[in-house]
Amino acid sequence: MDDTPLVVPASPAYLLSPEQIAGPYFRNPKLIRRNISEGLDGIPLVLRLTIVDAMTGEPVNGAIVDIWHCNARGAYSGWSKVNPDKEVDVGDIGAIPRTDDDTYLRGGQFTDRKGIVRFTTIYPGFYAGRALHIHVAVRITAGNNFLDERHVAWVGQLYFPEVASRSVLNNREYRGRGIAALTNDQDFIYGAMGGAASTLNIYPIGRDSKEDGFFGHMTIGIDTFAASSQIKPEDFDKYTV
Repeated sequence: MDDTPLVVPASPAYLLSPEQIAGPYFRNPKLIRRNISEGLDGIPLVLRLTIVDAMTGEPVNGAIVDIWHCNARGAYSGWSKVNPDKEVDVGDIGAIPRTDDDTYLRGGQFTDRKGIVRFTTIYPGFYAGRALHIHVAVRITAGNNFLDERHVAWVGQLYFPEVASRSVLNNREYRGRGIAALTNDQDFIYGAMGGAASTLNIYPIGRDSKEDGFFGHMTIGIDTFAASSQIKPEDFDKYTV
């Protein structure tokens, strides 16, 4: 009889959050900032993300969390002149030439000891062929410095509950588009890449009016030793302002 002890692989302590494509509008303006709105019109959104190690459940301290998303009219900074009402049939980084050097609705934060980052932004609009979403990338660093050795561990997208999005899209800043937003279920990327597990918890900030804005939060479980296939470390140096 073989007396070799049975080794059972460790189970993740927290659900590993699904990765999703980075999309064609990724760039790195190298901006560490909490408020990324740059005064743009739109419904306010306060976003809190908690990054945890999926294997241990422990918070990930000192990681850089970058987010980027479109404005109320569906445009991304760097590509402001691209028509958001016309569907673009590409998804690769660098596939669409940039049109400007704007930096609105982009920025990063270092996670604190509890693995938390906070952003002040606006509720995103939409562009042709997609549901409303926010892009996220998590870089593991050796310390709170851009020059420290780092790797990109996780790249994903965050989605919104339909009820909240419908109320936002009825506001002046979001209305008057030539197309309609896709629902989450109509979005191919949402359906094919685990979007249901990437939907934010959303709450109105004010009691009397949803125009006061929303608070959104989510806990993201990552493999801190993983190297994302979506964005490579050199992409953060290549696609800069």
